[in-house]
Amino acid sequence: MTRTHCPYCALQCGMEIGPGLAISPRTDIPANASGALCQKGWTAGELLTNGERLTAPLLHGEPVEWDVALDYVAERLAAIRAEHGPDGVAVFGGGGLTNEKAYTLGKFARVALGTSQIDYNGRFCMSSAAAASIKAFGMDRGMPFPITDLPEADVVLLAGGNVAETMPPFVRHLSGPRVIVIDPRRTQTAKLAWLHLQPTPGTDLALALGMLHLAIADELVDEAYVAARTTGFEEVRTSLASWWPERVERITGVPVYRMRQAVRALAAAGNAYILTGRGAEQHAKGTDTVSAFINLALALGLPGRHGSGYGCVTGQGNGQGGREHGQKADQLPGYRKIDDPAAREHVAGVWGVPADSLPGPGRSAYELLDALGTPGGPRALLLFGSNPVISAPAAEHVAERIASLDLLVTCDFVMSETAALADVVFPVTQWAEESGTMTNLEGRVLLRSQAVAPPEGVRSDLDVIAGLAERLGHRFETEPVKIFDELRRASKGGLADYSGITYERIAAEKGVFWPCPEPGHPGTPRPFLDSFATPDGRARFVPVQHRPAAEETDEDYPVYLSTGRVLAHYQSGAQTRRIASLVQAAPEPFVELHPDLAEELDISPGDIVRVSSRRGEGKAVARISDAIRRDTVFMPFHWEGANRLTNPALDPTSRMPEFKVCAVRVERDS
Repeated sequence: MTRTHCPYCALQCGMEIGPGLAISPRTDIPANASGALCQKGWTAGELLTNGERLTAPLLHGEPVEWDVALDYVAERLAAIRAEHGPDGVAVFGGGGLTNEKAYTLGKFARVALGTSQIDYNGRFCMSSAAAASIKAFGMDRGMPFPITDLPEADVVLLAGGNVAETMPPFVRHLSGPRVIVIDPRRTQTAKLAWLHLQPTPGTDLALALGMLHLAIADELVDEAYVAARTTGFEEVRTSLASWWPERVERITGVPVYRMRQAVRALAAAGNAYILTGRGAEQHAKGTDTVSAFINLALALGLPGRHGSGYGCVTGQGNGQGGREHGQKADQLPGYRKIDDPAAREHVAGVWGVPADSLPGPGRSAYELLDALGTPGGPRALLLFGSNPVISAPAAEHVAERIASLDLLVTCDFVMSETAALADVVFPVTQWAEESGTMTNLEGRVLLRSQAVAPPEGVRSDLDVIAGLAERLGHRFETEPVKIFDELRRASKGGLADYSGITYERIAAEKGVFWPCPEPGHPGTPRPFLDSFATPDGRARFVPVQHRPAAEETDEDYPVYLSTGRVLAHYQSGAQTRRIASLVQAAPEPFVELHPDLAEELDISPGDIVRVSSRRGEGKAVARISDAIRRDTVFMPFHWEGANRLTNPALDPTSRMPEFKVCAVRVERDS
């Protein structure tokens, strides 16, 4: 039996792999200490034996030897860099890559390629929550407390998260508190809730402002906490004057009495948490929305005390660690800013290069994809652990931009929709065929251990990077533990300081929380108990104002579209759509619509429905349900179609696209 972790979401449930790739849950990892796994976790072994796996590099669709493919890519990269400069080459990573891969990818882009053009699909995950947390607390760590603290709470408010389907074992940590869910749909999570607030899509920010207005008006603010541990409350108090509850009800559709019920429950609780998920964050105002919920949490005195707080429910397996060590366009290892001279000096010293040789900040994820093949944009793209033809907003446009490249190189284990467009595809190892660390939604660094050998002809992403680096005149390490030791040095002194963490400690302690600045340091499960990571140690209130969605409904596009996940599938579905039992559980995409809207449009269950936006159209089977608002339809994004419709309007701070709301037209397909 090999002890490791699930390949999917940010819970990183502990599991064991036995003979015949038999999966069983571990009971020593807090995320699933009850021995729970979801159906994706139970079937994860089938990923390794999938009949569609690639086992040889493909050059223009034909199998070739590894050296042939690596030589070709290196020669093309050198030629493109010579003609278009270092920024003629771009790198796009993934939130499922191990810390070692994320770190190496950032180093490869900046040292071997010299490009500023690197970002990753985690920009589409929790970048808005990260930006808001940095504004308020001076540091972003998704959940700055152990998940095992949640059962101690009296009340948990979950804004825009459907954990019952996206990470089912999470629900076991919510069995004790009264749960309040904010979601336009009556999801499986909302059905379990004590109270469900069902706002119009795109109005979460107004709802949060209205709730804080009520807290102030009803004298529920923890004035002693606000005075002792925060700054900026008076400016926020003044900014809320116009957000009286009746106005917020007209905007959101949430009755005043339900808002008041939620606020009073949070205020009366001995311990309470406010959590946000993608539903609140994936908007062109996502950072401000999260700031508004943090303001509410601060006014009620929740963050920075044991048993209460604010947290973000991270989605991707390494969504937290993946952005801490260099995949993001503006960051260096240790969560350092790439335009900070001291940060550049430190990291350049670890890498053995001059600080002034490192490029500056590059384009964010969607802006990078949108620039591909354009004048002044990248002409080549190296893609690791992502499938943007399915997962990016305005996906049809993104596919066109990718198709315009001079060179597309992907690392994948199957022929994903994006890999099918590539000039070169490298077949790479999967989760149980390699070792490495992951950082879960709590900021707990965990160790994935290799359980089986990869198929013949398959290599790690680290081997691909090292092979290309060597051909470009650089030496890169491929052994994960050695890379982690270098990562520790590079992160030392940063906000995300891993320097006191080792593989041995992780295995012995079942994970170590960062920051952990020294070998003898116990790790930091609750970083804000004594002070926040701001210059004065106080949390900051941030005044924000609601604004409409980037695209409102009109006569031509009269219905809102929201997107999300279903239980059986994960991300773009490249993994889960190839596992028979998961396909049987959820065989096809669907359009969920309210019975009244279905009657108006003459749509019956099982009809093929065409959904159109200003960016494209998708077709799927109709599913009629009163769990959704009459003015809204829902589509899961695991299949091609949903993200052809979504809006790439960007949050001005986080650069998060507005995945969660756009205007569409819905018709029965003739």
